[in-house]
Amino acid sequence: MRVAVMNYDFCKPDKCGLECIRFCPINRSGSKAIEISDKVSGKPIIYEETCIGCGICIKKCPFDAISIVNLPDKFGIELVHRYRINGFELFGLPLLKQNTIVGILGKNGTGKTTILKILSGELIPNFGNLDTKPQVDDVLAKFKGKEIYDYFFNLYNKKIKIIHKIQYVEYATRFLKGYVGDLLSKVDEIGKLDEIKDLLYLGNIWGKSVQTLSGGELQKFLVAAALLRDGDVYFFDEPSSYLDIRERINVAKAIRELTKGKYVAIVDHDLVVVDFLTDLVSIMYGEGGVYGKVSKTYSSRVGINNFLNGFLPAENIKFRESNIKFNIRELSDLDLAKNVNTRVRWSKIVKDLEGFKLIVEEGEAREGEVIGILGQNGIGKTTFARILVNEIKPEYGEISPPGLTLSYKPQKLVADYDINVQEFLENFRKDILSTSSWFFEEVIRKLGIHRFLESKVKELSGGELQKVYVAASLSREADIYVLDEPSSYLDIEERYVVSKAIKRITRERKSVTFLIDHDLAIHDYISDRIMVFTGKPGIEGIGNAPTTLKRGMNEFLKVVGITFRRDSDSGRPRVNKLDSFLDRIQKQKNEYYSMEYLD
Repeated sequence: MRVAVMNYDFCKPDKCGLECIRFCPINRSGSKAIEISDKVSGKPIIYEETCIGCGICIKKCPFDAISIVNLPDKFGIELVHRYRINGFELFGLPLLKQNTIVGILGKNGTGKTTILKILSGELIPNFGNLDTKPQVDDVLAKFKGKEIYDYFFNLYNKKIKIIHKIQYVEYATRFLKGYVGDLLSKVDEIGKLDEIKDLLYLGNIWGKSVQTLSGGELQKFLVAAALLRDGDVYFFDEPSSYLDIRERINVAKAIRELTKGKYVAIVDHDLVVVDFLTDLVSIMYGEGGVYGKVSKTYSSRVGINNFLNGFLPAENIKFRESNIKFNIRELSDLDLAKNVNTRVRWSKIVKDLEGFKLIVEEGEAREGEVIGILGQNGIGKTTFARILVNEIKPEYGEISPPGLTLSYKPQKLVADYDINVQEFLENFRKDILSTSSWFFEEVIRKLGIHRFLESKVKELSGGELQKVYVAASLSREADIYVLDEPSSYLDIEERYVVSKAIKRITRERKSVTFLIDHDLAIHDYISDRIMVFTGKPGIEGIGNAPTTLKRGMNEFLKVVGITFRRDSDSGRPRVNKLDSFLDRIQKQKNEYYSMEYLD
């Protein structure tokens, strides 16, 4: 079976001379595998039945608009939906179970959000038939005799009520007006308004207008609105985005406590949240924007480990060449090395900023070191970053030595550039797109940036814009790199691609990287030391000097009130269920961040 996908946004027949058609060996032999079609506005269409998958058209296309993938024949039996001619294909659906939270884990572009739309009834699957409009009766006939039939029968006959928390929380401000407390009071169908207000710590935004909420505040508002409605099925699409780790755990606890007895599905890219919240996991694998396949269902621990390994034993499918492995380390290689020079120092820093006061202890960072910065939202992490890059001046304190070169990836990304991605990147470094460099292969290509080099920056999605900014920041030669929330919008695989690049660049250039992020697994993966920020959000922040990974994580997790153990197979950090045996034992030992295998 063959899937041929054309990205018609990238395809520019007037500029390329239609080399895909001219060089196709099937076309040259007198048959037709690719030709211009009126069905796609005069652009090429590939006939999968006659295409032999030689890959010549892929190589000849100067805009990377063509993808052709050979799949096992059995995939065709499970084709659920195709978006258009030569469009994305989805194979399979996860099976939901009552009183069970199912996680859907996979990289972007493989159909996770499409699955939620199908399961919520927002999208009727066409099973690859593009000639007629899909009908409910066709779906029921297709699933008759299968376990999932009852779910769709109840869905289409309105016997179950669906509650869907959308992925892009920013859309809420387009349609909702009013104050948080008033709006949540109107949707409260279960009589637990006060309980949810306390669980999600919504008191400080209760009187705010929805139009003025930050991304994290909007996320909590929409999760609260979903939980207050009386549904039978709940879908949460990326509920951890914009939230700090304490808020993520609070949201996870609220979802678990208030959806008992219901069908629940979660899509998220934070392994800690998925592991903490879900009972079962389905893996999405495939090629982003081309096809996605749903795996069999695994327990959350086994499913996450299979994803990290890139191998599904039940299906005998290897979907990634390399695995993602966490190394247990009390000290980093820099701590064990001799003659590692100090690269940057800072004295005690004091900054007053519109009613907020930040105090950062004196500290230093070494050549080749990645310093992870942890803390709640509104506690001063970004303010410290802005001081480091000389964007704002403190009332007291200084960075030394003077004259250090800086590269900064800000938290808030500006998309208002009327140039294409290639021009934007080359403004940072002329040879950034040299195909002979490791940076192009390991960052540009693995993040898929090469696919949208011709796109205008102002037209990029949130994930695409994040990748471009991260790549641009890392491409610069600098003494200090400050990366503020580089994992936002990125899927799990992309997060680890970026992490490896950060580590390699920092080591090879003998620079220092300050990494601000809420994904604790990423800090565990690459941070050499940790700076913990404490205090009262929006009022006062205290930045502690860098300390060892173990001590810093322990201090931070103690403030949050959760404990981590180690997975015996992958070495990844896992959150203990609150008040479980391991949770109680580790708290008694004051060991919130364990370096031992405790599974």
